[in-house]
Amino acid sequence: MSQIYIGYDFKVNPLQPGTEILIAELGYAGFESFVETEEGVTAYIQKDDWNDHILKDINILNSDEFKIEYTFSEIEQINWNSEWEKNFDPIEVDGKCTVRAPFHPAKNFEYEIVIEPKMSFGTGHHETTFMMLQFILENDFKNKTVLDMGCGTAVLAILTEMRGASKLDAIDIDEWCFENSMENIQRNDCKNISVYLGDASLLSDREYDVIIANINRNILLNDMQAYMESLNDVGELYLSGFYLEDLPIITETCNNLGFTFVENKEKNNWVAAKFIIS
Repeated sequence: MSQIYIGYDFKVNPLQPGTEILIAELGYAGFESFVETEEGVTAYIQKDDWNDHILKDINILNSDEFKIEYTFSEIEQINWNSEWEKNFDPIEVDGKCTVRAPFHPAKNFEYEIVIEPKMSFGTGHHETTFMMLQFILENDFKNKTVLDMGCGTAVLAILTEMRGASKLDAIDIDEWCFENSMENIQRNDCKNISVYLGDASLLSDREYDVIIANINRNILLNDMQAYMESLNDVGELYLSGFYLEDLPIITETCNNLGFTFVENKEKNNWVAAKFIIS
């Protein structure tokens, strides 16, 4: 794919969750490709879709909580496969699972997931996704109904089906994530995953054995009641997308709704936690 693009190089401080929020907002504005960097993210938009005011609705750029600097330039030729190959390496999770791109050679793992790495979040490289993959490997999903909320690339739903889940819903509010999830589900020959574009308002008439939600603290806190109402009486809840210092308020909110904390994982100050209905 070789077209004229406008490339923006963003330096983001603090890096997370700033980069995650910025990518989401840029996606709504029409940016179609993202490469996370050590300082932030490089975002690309086709010149035909670009205008001088493309960033006017990017709220995080006006937030006092983040310092974001950027430069941009026109790029005549982009070899996307080359870009992904430079910025995306296969990952391995606990010797059982690998997440790789289509251009990487296959490896002999019990679970092999192939993801088109159009953006880094959701490939397993981010700490929260990695820890959620670990939880899925460690727990029993055989014949269970599962929700992957904020599915991103659907990598968590894909592994959950591979682990024996019988019926899965994958939901994301971002249209790019919805489309990419559909692509990745087909790529991995999944049969039991349905993808929906939307938010927690879609859960009003659904019930699950397990809910997986890797989003961010504020959305998790806002949607926790909906998760509780959508779980059966022996349901399990796996949460990530927040920092260690946020674990107490996440746990308190869950406890108040009738969840019991089971355990958590920590990686570079990011946390994933497991709860069950009391």
